[in-house]
Amino acid sequence: MSSAVLEGKGLWRIFERRGAPTVEVLRGVNLELRAGELVAVVGPSGAGKSTLLNCLTGIDRLTRGEVTVGGKNIGRMSEKELARLRHERFGLVFQFFHLLNDLSAIENVLLASRLYADRPVAGARQRAEKLLEMFGLAHRAAHHPAELSGGEMQRVAVARALMMDPPIVLCDEPTGNLDSANGQAIINTLAELARRDKKTVLIVTHDDRISGIADRVLRMKDGVL
Repeated sequence: MSSAVLEGKGLWRIFERRGAPTVEVLRGVNLELRAGELVAVVGPSGAGKSTLLNCLTGIDRLTRGEVTVGGKNIGRMSEKELARLRHERFGLVFQFFHLLNDLSAIENVLLASRLYADRPVAGARQRAEKLLEMFGLAHRAAHHPAELSGGEMQRVAVARALMMDPPIVLCDEPTGNLDSANGQAIINTLAELARRDKKTVLIVTHDDRISGIADRVLRMKDGVL
């Protein structure tokens, strides 16, 4: 039995549109990720990296192949089951932050604890405050995204991704819009999550600094890993 926390076997994602050429974005990708491992996926734009992340989380449905999380085939799950899986098992970090402008920093972080919850999450506010403090943002808790710098917004986004203490953290170009210092701070945090907290961390990136600290670097080109 595989010891992988997240596993993809023979992943194909093919886009077909009437009157347009068929596009094979993923072509038979195989991937295994284990606890405490930081893996970087690198490759040129259009290689299929973001599509791979979307298929691993069920945001996008595979044309064929199988993704298993904790031994469960996500292809057999309903949309509701997939949404709960993402809520409970994945922390997602995006290049463009995706914070809600009408919510303060702490409200954005807390939002994760309020989605799909059957009842209030015990100690949620204290955990959100602790995460913001960990990222040096305790003094910015009441500020809205428009009042934050790019680096601060990304740190809020990472804090939100960690709110439910997910075992798997997936990041799509998390340093792409940051300056060198803020980018390095995010890299250090993600490395610490894998090494200290034994989380599985997968990062799609063009940032050579992440490749330099990753346990494995996987190269993607033309839909092949």
